[in-house]
Amino acid sequence: MIRLLVGLGNPGKSYEKTRHNVGFMAVDEVLKKLRLQKYTQECLSHLYKTRIQDREVLIAKPQTYMNNSGLAVLNLLEEYEISPQEMLVVYDDLDLPLGRLRLRMEGSSGGHHGIESIIREIKTDKFPRLKIGIGRPKDKNKVVEYVLSPFSKEEEEILYRVLNRAGECLVRCLELGVESSMNFCNVQVIE
Repeated sequence: MIRLLVGLGNPGKSYEKTRHNVGFMAVDEVLKKLRLQKYTQECLSHLYKTRIQDREVLIAKPQTYMNNSGLAVLNLLEEYEISPQEMLVVYDDLDLPLGRLRLRMEGSSGGHHGIESIIREIKTDKFPRLKIGIGRPKDKNKVVEYVLSPFSKEEEEILYRVLNRAGECLVRCLELGVESSMNFCNVQVIE
């Protein structure tokens, strides 16, 4: 069962509504659904604690910036004696179109620097993850500018529905487990 949910993003107001922060946004949906507001500053993260089916569940938003997410994750796993397989990471994915969610049990980083950092620090790619599609920019040379830019008005309407479904998916993973949630979570939210 999942004991740690980690949303990836960059801390600070200037990054709040950017594509690279959909991991934070999805975690915010979970926090709303579970009615959690109070956090502590622990293990290089904003850390929320709750109980689900008689077990403690941690929800973290690393404050290390995306490319160093692994430092916070390693701290959390060590401090709370959690195995990588008991962790679920949620983050943005350039290779999926906006509107698509993909839940996986393990896998490579796919070039995502936050996931690269986690794999490097914890020395395994065997941990569940929920990818939220953000699409790719038309110009392949503008990936950095693209992921650090906000969503357009049209995209925001889709994003609202995607984040709602992602929040439902993540809560389901916490309650029922990742494998039991695969069919619900692997969807194209917007056709």
